[in-house]
Amino acid sequence: MSVPWWAWLALTAGIALMLAVDLFLHRDNHVIEFREAAVWSAVWVAAGLAFGILLWWWQGDEAAGAYYAGYLIEKALSVDNVFVFALVFTYFAVPAAYQHKVLFWGVVGALGFRLVFIFVGAELLETFFWTAYVFGAFLVWTGWKMAFRHDEEVHPERNLVVRLVRRLIPTDPRYHGERFFTRVDGRRVATLLFVVLIAVEATDLIFAIDSVAAVLAITTSTFIVWTANAFAVLGLRSLYFCLAGLLRRFTKLHYGLAVLLAFAGVKLILSETPVGKLPIPVTLGVIVVTLAVSIGWSLVATRDARPVDADR
Repeated sequence: MSVPWWAWLALTAGIALMLAVDLFLHRDNHVIEFREAAVWSAVWVAAGLAFGILLWWWQGDEAAGAYYAGYLIEKALSVDNVFVFALVFTYFAVPAAYQHKVLFWGVVGALGFRLVFIFVGAELLETFFWTAYVFGAFLVWTGWKMAFRHDEEVHPERNLVVRLVRRLIPTDPRYHGERFFTRVDGRRVATLLFVVLIAVEATDLIFAIDSVAAVLAITTSTFIVWTANAFAVLGLRSLYFCLAGLLRRFTKLHYGLAVLLAFAGVKLILSETPVGKLPIPVTLGVIVVTLAVSIGWSLVATRDARPVDADR
């Protein structure tokens, strides 16, 4: 799929504009309520679906199908990000009014990480055929780990990147409003909010490797992989505020995500065998059915559970 430079420029400008609008509307650091989060989630989902229609008009069925398959996988994997973000915010007792700011800059960093991984991963897959086996095996292993080791405790303070930042940058163990940096006794130091941002970025870095590899299993078109990642990640903040209080209803979703990761790994391995790439309709069908079954299973298993206030 050949994409002209102006399409990349227009996409980048569109993403930057959406981020600027989001930042402007939340410049007062108000607490995000469910209704507002639901509206923004609908806006981001509509934008993602609309881009798929535009891609279908511009590049045809196959490109649009690959985009929607990648977008669905990314959107599903975003729910697992929400689990970890909720854990990080709870562990560091982040005030509700500042959570959106952390997630906003966390998303900006996530987009940067994914862009690098996409180009590196696509180049490796195009240059070395055996890379498909390595990425495929990694996705299968990740799926197994998600299915059977999903309940392992996560300790943000033990994260290597967080510990490194605390060692290299003078840090005050308190919040100073919305600021990431402040002055204490005449010395410029990082605040606890900055440590939280680093913890969010560091955990998302791990998720980025899984998610990019999963979409590369569908297509090696950097434009499609990037747009699928970008539109899914852009709605991550509103998704968090929608789902944070309902996370315990999705107790079985990780099994579905594990199946999707393993499926993506097998698909990637098969692409370098006589079987070849699986058709996009088959891929879309597997994704939709897997998500529907895992979500339905979760809702049935937790039908007596009550929502938890996301701000607590």
